[in-house]
Amino acid sequence: MATPAAEPEEQDLPQTPAAGPPPPGSRMPPWLPRAMALALVFLGLFELANWATHRLLGIIIMLAVAFFVALAMEPAVNALALRGMARGLATALVFLVVLAAVAGFTAALGVLLVETVGDVLDELPGLLEDGVHWVNSAFHQDFTVKQLRDRLFHDSDIVSGYAERAAGNAWGLSSTVLGGLARVVTIALFAVYMTAAGPNFRRAVCSLLPPAKQSTVLHAWDLAIDKTGGYLYSRALLAVISAVAHGAFLALLGLPNAIALGVWFGVIASFVPTIGTYIAGVLPILVALTIEPIDAVWILIFVVVYQWIQDYVLQPRITARTVDVNPAVALLSVMVGAALLGAVGALLAIPATATVQAFLSEYIKRYEVADDPRIERRGGKGKARKEKAPEPS
Repeated sequence: MATPAAEPEEQDLPQTPAAGPPPPGSRMPPWLPRAMALALVFLGLFELANWATHRLLGIIIMLAVAFFVALAMEPAVNALALRGMARGLATALVFLVVLAAVAGFTAALGVLLVETVGDVLDELPGLLEDGVHWVNSAFHQDFTVKQLRDRLFHDSDIVSGYAERAAGNAWGLSSTVLGGLARVVTIALFAVYMTAAGPNFRRAVCSLLPPAKQSTVLHAWDLAIDKTGGYLYSRALLAVISAVAHGAFLALLGLPNAIALGVWFGVIASFVPTIGTYIAGVLPILVALTIEPIDAVWILIFVVVYQWIQDYVLQPRITARTVDVNPAVALLSVMVGAALLGAVGALLAIPATATVQAFLSEYIKRYEVADDPRIERRGGKGKARKEKAPEPS
């Protein structure tokens, strides 16, 4: 009987450690999956809110504009309502007056543009003749207007390219005008509703707040009404004064459409801070250049003088009881508003800044400043040294 083979000697093999609890820190914390799920949920909500905001941004801007328009109209509506007129009828009357003013300005501007373009077209042949004569005398050439006209109209690529671009611009312009008109109508409808239902609107907002916060909200609302309405009425008064002054001066110079140019001056110079007068002065200066070039110099002098009178005489007295914003702050706020919301932001920047400034001024503590020659910087250092110098013994 065979004997079994001897079993090989056991080799020293590495021993596998016995399974046991993992060391601390190597296992996922129990709260981490829940935190990751919540982070994904919040990220999804953020993306949804971002998408909805971009989709609804136009409506939000229109509501903001309508709210400020309602704030501006409410003082006049409240004044009529206090005299016994129904609030709805008072709102309709105020908005009809505003609509008539806007329509009048638009009509005046349209007449002005048509007349200006007509004058430029009438003067264009003479201007071309003068330009060609100057080029011939300066560069020793022998061009004629007929040669330029023939070259332009025989080059079909240039003419057709201009025609195609003009057609595309006309289509885009018509779409822009129709879209702007629809937005204006929407803003007007919301503004009428907010103004007519102003007390109910405020009551609904306050019903969502605790009693301790309602007084603060109503106070801020009153400040917004006062500042926005005050800004509009003070600017309207400045616009009337500017329109009368510039219209009379332009009529004295004999410029055509002096009344329309005066209305243009009044609106642009009053509602565009600091530089509005200079912007408004470009159009009448161009008109004067086509009729009597020396009149353009007189218009420029009158614009500069009137801007100084408006900034230092008229505006401080008119805006003393309505809205008073530093010119530099006003210009900065308009630039910021235009950068954020375009023309709408530029229009709403000053009343919004005045409201915030008035609201903060009631909660920011100010201290009395002692008289110190260093504040005015009028010989303060020398005077102070002279007062501190010891008397000779």
